[in-house]
Amino acid sequence: MPPEKPYGLRGTVYTILFLLFILGLVPSVFYLVEQKVRWGGSFWSIAAAFWSGFRGLVGVGIFAIGLASYIVCSFWLVFFGKGPHVEFDPPKVFVATGPYRWVRNPVVITLLITVLGEAIYFNSIGIAVLLIVGLPLAHYQVTRLEEPLLRKRFGESYEAYCAKVNRWLPRPPVE
Repeated sequence: MPPEKPYGLRGTVYTILFLLFILGLVPSVFYLVEQKVRWGGSFWSIAAAFWSGFRGLVGVGIFAIGLASYIVCSFWLVFFGKGPHVEFDPPKVFVATGPYRWVRNPVVITLLITVLGEAIYFNSIGIAVLLIVGLPLAHYQVTRLEEPLLRKRFGESYEAYCAKVNRWLPRPPVE
């Protein structure tokens, strides 16, 4: 009998969704019912409170996923690339493994996801504007500053990597 496959991405997603449901959504419903019994209130005030709580959970969830992913991608680059993702102390080794097999700029993407979570959590148009302004700035930084330096530093191996791995949209690795 072949060995069992690791839990994997699907199991992780299911676990996160289960925990959000059990530790977030269900307690929120009970809290709102408690508030209704204790203080009274209209259906619409309860619905607004529920939506606010749900929006907060979604925002925190997106923020947490973005932050955790950012940490993983950053540590991956530091560990395997022998340097952080800053140009004044760039990685010494070209990294095309781990999250960098799926997308060329996971650090930037995870930061944008984290900001999206903040905008949702705080219900903030200002933070949403920050995200919208950050998108073209991130694209400019990557295409005009980072990629030319990586081409110069790593040459043909970086060119081959760019041909196989998307800049912004993750996809399964192409072998």
